[in-house]
Amino acid sequence: MFRLLNVYTISLFASLGGLLYGFEISSMSGVINTDQYKNYYGNPLGARQGGITSAMPAGSIVGALLAGFLGDLLSRKITIQIGAVIWCIGSAIQSASIGVGMLVAGRVVSGVCVGLTSVLVPIYQSEIAPRKIRGRVVTFQQLALTLGILIQYAIQYGCSFIQSDAAFRLPWAIQAIPAVILFIGLFWLPFSPRWLASVDRWDEALKTLALLRTPNNDMNNPFVLAEYRDIEDQIRIERESESSPLVELMSRKMRKRVVLAVAVHVCNQLTGSNLLDYYILYIYRSVGVTDPDVAAFIQYVIKVVMTVPALLWSDRWGRRPFLIIGAIIMAACFFVVSGLLGGYSQHDPSLNQPYTSIVIGRAYATRLIQAFCYLAIAAFNLSWAPIPWIYSAEIVPLRIRVKAVSLALFCRWTINFAIGFAIPPLFRASTWGTFLMFGLFNLGASIFVFFAAPETKQRTLEEMDEIFEHGRPFRTFWSGGRSIGVGGKWWHMS
Repeated sequence: MFRLLNVYTISLFASLGGLLYGFEISSMSGVINTDQYKNYYGNPLGARQGGITSAMPAGSIVGALLAGFLGDLLSRKITIQIGAVIWCIGSAIQSASIGVGMLVAGRVVSGVCVGLTSVLVPIYQSEIAPRKIRGRVVTFQQLALTLGILIQYAIQYGCSFIQSDAAFRLPWAIQAIPAVILFIGLFWLPFSPRWLASVDRWDEALKTLALLRTPNNDMNNPFVLAEYRDIEDQIRIERESESSPLVELMSRKMRKRVVLAVAVHVCNQLTGSNLLDYYILYIYRSVGVTDPDVAAFIQYVIKVVMTVPALLWSDRWGRRPFLIIGAIIMAACFFVVSGLLGGYSQHDPSLNQPYTSIVIGRAYATRLIQAFCYLAIAAFNLSWAPIPWIYSAEIVPLRIRVKAVSLALFCRWTINFAIGFAIPPLFRASTWGTFLMFGLFNLGASIFVFFAAPETKQRTLEEMDEIFEHGRPFRTFWSGGRSIGVGGKWWHMS
């Protein structure tokens, strides 16, 4: 009989942590162009608005660092619950803010939660999932994130018709609701079996594996016992190394994996997705889109829809094709938009707006820019949005997994902070140049993945040593099975 409490159900519920991240993005993008927000906070422009936006990733930097310690000490599950409580505190401060300083403080506090959950939710999901569906399960994190953006934007849009400061206070308060649900619901979810094993709670680890893998909690199931022994062997080997996790994190053997985990998240932030997520209303208003609010809503629907193919096929097609093709498409889109803006926009530094270049009387250019922004965000959510969550959580061994992903997310949020702060003044200085810069970043990301990132689909977490010690990434781009290695030993394992 089908069990309600299975890997999909658990992973979907845990991905409420990703929903919070999505809520945070729309909590700013949905209000920055409303009169209520601009009037109450003094129409923040340039670096001032950049400081408000980047306050969240500033807190996320702290949260990501804390996750590396708390995730191993307290468990993935309990630390996510702590993050949910912190999110509620941040939401309360934001919704009650009486000035920019208090708003920034609230976003920093909420950012700590996003830092914790962005590290630990994908790890938790990857550690409870069988290898054949691990990519799909971890992609729930990105699907929840995009749904969070869409839901919060719809709430913000509805509240924008309220003719008072409740137009932004009410949505900021509502975003605490999923955090409360996450905190309470996690009490009924199991601990990660790999974390249980790492703290020598072996009986519980076996029981949890049986719960996750069999319909009748059969601890004698041969597949359950085989996975249990793989975990046991991996932990034994790691402990025999007699080095601390921090030393091993920086060891020569682990260096490539750690650098890759960091790099995929840094590249994620350099794709230009933040420009299209946080400041899409600036873009659409500057190029003369008739109804920018509706256009932005359509974009967020596209984000949700285009996450589904990665959810369904990342374990079949692999990680590399999504990343390489996605980056190339995004680069092409940004180059086209940059060219259109450079050719058809008029620069006026005296504009008291977040932008100083506008497109007037060029309806075909406006439609093309809107279309290529849609195509870019579709490519991003098909590739660079979900895959880094999967890849960084699966390529490092259990002993250093939380700390490695914590470092990767620390770097991700540091870049997010810098970009969030820099985009508003960059956008005012040169709109076309901003798109050109991100196009070049995407081109570089595609080259990096092609030469440096091995394929990891359908391999167990304990088998990653074989991939990184013997793999050649450029030989595995279009493989249909489990393809790694050199010579004839590991080329194709269907």
